[in-house]
Amino acid sequence: MTLDKLNQIYPVRYTAFIVSVIGLIFSLLGTSLMSIHVGWPLLFLGLSLVGAFDLQQRQHAILRNYPIIGHLRFMLERIRPEIRQYFLESETEASPFSRAQRSLVYSRAKGESDKRPFGTQLDLRAIGYEWINHSMAPTHIKSHDFRVKVGGALCTQPYDISLFNVSAMSFGALSANAIMALNDGAKKGGFAHDTGEGSISRYHRVHGGDLIWEIGSGYFGCRDESGNFSEEKFVENAKLDQVKMIEIKLSQGAKPGHGGVLPGPKVTPEIAEARGVYVGQDCVSPAAHSSFSTPKELMQFVQRLRTLSDGKPVGMKLCIGHAWEWFGIVKAMKETGICPDFIVVDGAEGGTGAAPLEFSDHLGMPLQEGLRLVHNTLVGAGLRDHIKLGASGKIVSAFDMARVLALGADWCNSARGFMFALGCIQAQTCHTGNCPTGVTTQDPVRQMALVVPDKAERVRKFHNNTLEALKELIEAAGLTEPHQITARHIMVRVSEKQVCHLADLIDTISAGALLSEPSAGLPEVFKDWSGASADSFAQH
Repeated sequence: MTLDKLNQIYPVRYTAFIVSVIGLIFSLLGTSLMSIHVGWPLLFLGLSLVGAFDLQQRQHAILRNYPIIGHLRFMLERIRPEIRQYFLESETEASPFSRAQRSLVYSRAKGESDKRPFGTQLDLRAIGYEWINHSMAPTHIKSHDFRVKVGGALCTQPYDISLFNVSAMSFGALSANAIMALNDGAKKGGFAHDTGEGSISRYHRVHGGDLIWEIGSGYFGCRDESGNFSEEKFVENAKLDQVKMIEIKLSQGAKPGHGGVLPGPKVTPEIAEARGVYVGQDCVSPAAHSSFSTPKELMQFVQRLRTLSDGKPVGMKLCIGHAWEWFGIVKAMKETGICPDFIVVDGAEGGTGAAPLEFSDHLGMPLQEGLRLVHNTLVGAGLRDHIKLGASGKIVSAFDMARVLALGADWCNSARGFMFALGCIQAQTCHTGNCPTGVTTQDPVRQMALVVPDKAERVRKFHNNTLEALKELIEAAGLTEPHQITARHIMVRVSEKQVCHLADLIDTISAGALLSEPSAGLPEVFKDWSGASADSFAQH
């Protein structure tokens, strides 16, 4: 018998509780037959009651999955701040993100105060430290429900998207309970939930929250038996009222150009239903799309989806790679007159549960450089006013949002932030199916630990409190709305003795600067502009 089979019959994580119950039974018998001290039955009774309470309580997924022994984690957290910091924020490699941001998310998701005594805990002299300059004349903004209208001239069903939304995470990567909690939270909070390329599952539909339907190279949810794009099946999903926008995934920040395979044993009936594949057979996401092979064909595919969806916003998501390929896409927009309604720039720092180490660490353009290049190119080509920009890649806090808005984004998406709101503790067992909090597992018992109504409320609170924090930052800076933030408002320490505006560290070009060739006087990256073609992704 395999360890997985044994664990299904007898979950080892319940050992402490089962031993306590057995101990209680035998100690009660022993007390009457062998004069065992009465303290033993009381001890086992206490432990059994704790375990029983852990299994039925709804607040902590860890205690539901690890009755009794799960308390050790919380006890150690409370011993002293340093140990609490370690358990809340430890990773294989500690990083400023994990040390500062996760506890912030937990506080906001639970509706607890994120205020702390004794001032900043960051090293203000550290190279790379950033801050927003404040104003002597702070403003007052009535609402933090910031929204952006997405939909260009060819779109007949524009969508008012929140400034902060759930980034792409598929059913199959996340559990059914996690998907339902995210979507219910999105419904209650009035923001969008990106399906990920795993398509729209039955669990996305339970609560009716707004969806961004992501379509990857596997065309899950809109494919024929050969794995090619199917118009008929696309229309079935695209015309759902719940689907507000359609996103063509060209690449993912954590593993651009890689593709992937979900092994047959992991393709359950529910996953097969959502993706339109066969149960038990390998589910393949090719590295490239089969519906287009040139920038012009990509634009034609965008228009095809827009027409089939009766005019809903259609866009694309990509991590920037070769600059000339991106330039070719922009030239295709100019030559065809077809523009996507939006573009989501995914930074190489984005996360995933399954990526080769070299891909996640050394492939793809980071968010700052990628987002700025996309923004500048659209400005230089005279297209920026027609296309909205989303951004994703380690965006969790209000300051993270302010920074990408300053770089040119119109809205932000977050994946790990909302995972933390669900209770993720970064145990890094996503690929094993043994997630201790029920977030990234298909084990029906483990995911029961994630109580949907409780976690949906945490998702809503995290979204709400993060936008409230952004509102306060904007007010302190003397501004009246988020898109007034520019790179001149953000300062960066570049050495022990020098600070400068973020604007001094990034490239900027003027409107229409790319419309006349050659592109003299432009940033170095635009030397590839003249070699880009709308007819090919190759460099000429």
